[in-house]
This record gives sequence, C-alpha cells and structure tokens, in this order.
Amino acid sequence: MAPNGSRTARLIALFLPLALLGGALGSQHFGGLVPCEMCLWQRWPHYAAVIVAALAFVVPGRGPKLLLVLIAGALIAMSGAIGVFHAGVEYHWWKGITPCTTDLHGGDPMAVLTEALRKPLVRCDAAQWSLFGISLAGFNAILSLAGAVTIFALAGRQGRR
Repeated sequence: MAPNGSRTARLIALFLPLALLGGALGSQHFGGLVPCEMCLWQRWPHYAAVIVAALAFVVPGRGPKLLLVLIAGALIAMSGAIGVFHAGVEYHWWKGITPCTTDLHGGDPMAVLTEALRKPLVRCDAAQWSLFGISLAGFNAILSLAGAVTIFALAGRQGRR
C-alpha cells in the first residue's frame, strides 16, 4: 500500500470504531442511556477492529498491512450490518430475535417483577434516542458501512499499485 492511501485507510480503520465506541460509551456513562442486547452486539466488532487496525500500524510489510486493514474494514462492516438489523427492529420493519424484543407473557408475576426491579428493562425494539428520526443503531449502520466502503476503496486502490 502506498503511504497516503495506506495511512488514510489505517487511520479510518482505527479512529472510526474508536469514535463510535466513544459515542456509545459516552451516551451510556454520561448520557444515562442503557444499552440493550443488540446495542452491545454492535460494539464487539468495533473492539476487534480497533485491535486489528492498531496492529496495521506496527507490522512490517505492505501485504500484512493491507490484510489487517481489510480485516478491520470487514469488522467495521459487520458492526454496521448488525446496526442495520437493530435499526430495522427499532423501526418495526422486522421482528427481533432476542428476548428484549418480546413482550413479557405468562410465568410467575412475582418473578417477572423481581427481574424487572433487579435491572433496567431495556427494549431492543424501541430507540432510546434519535436525531432526525435516526436512532443510535441507525447512525452506527450509516457511519460503519460508509467507513468500511471507504476503507475498502482506499485499500483496493493501493493494492493495485
């Protein structure tokens, strides 16, 4: 990978997931939002992408750097894909696959109440925050997928040289 495109791809692969994780953790710890199960799913590929992208700055050789950048881009895209699914659940385009998207039915009422009091009941199918009608999952989807496409384009252009 040539210096300019390679460095730009590596910087995006490192700082995009860092920024998105910072926003997610900031909204949780400072903004008072409680992440649902699917919110947490979106974070794991970003954690991995940060590690892989950081390695792309220290490994020698053009080929290994390119491979690591592509892996980081794929991980970022994976988080974006999970974000698309989660946003679709929030907008009720399709049903979710987790218990946080189902209504509480049956069972012992005291057990349900005890569980609800023990931890916050956070629904995966209701956005806690949105801007211009786009939820946090939607923003993650947009930014992650756009970032991944940019990383792949830069890496592809540099890989052909």
